[in-house]
Amino acid sequence: MIALSVNGKACNVDVEADTPLLWVLRDTLGLTGTKYGCGIAQCGACTVHIDGAATRSCQIPVGTIGNKAITTVESLARDGKLHPVQQAWLDHDVPQCGYCQTGMMMAVVALLTEKPKPSDPDIDAAITNICRCGTYQRIRSAIHSAAAILAEQRDATAAR
Repeated sequence: MIALSVNGKACNVDVEADTPLLWVLRDTLGLTGTKYGCGIAQCGACTVHIDGAATRSCQIPVGTIGNKAITTVESLARDGKLHPVQQAWLDHDVPQCGYCQTGMMMAVVALLTEKPKPSDPDIDAAITNICRCGTYQRIRSAIHSAAAILAEQRDATAAR
């Protein structure tokens, strides 16, 4: 048994230690928002957060995670309200096929946590996920919109 913390909940999984985290999330825990794309950590469809860092889960053996917190796309929305990145994705009509988008959004949430007002070069450096539909201009616009929404939320919280 391997003990994990996924989306704030403790769980035990009966898998081999070398099983990729992606397959534990999808097949063992039923969290299918994280997608399989390439299997070699290139495309980013499998991106989750491990202790807040965007990580491609297809190449991470579950036995190496230890006490680190795993966060998946399923936990972004809270109390029936979309995360600002999710809302920006809808507002800017980002997804076409949508397959890569959950991993893309997880990478963006990590970027905006680290750099609340990213420049275009910051986005280019941090968001290396591949979108076969090529919605990169809409993705960039959505990232800037989400950053503005998150800044407004921080300002409102600070004013209280």
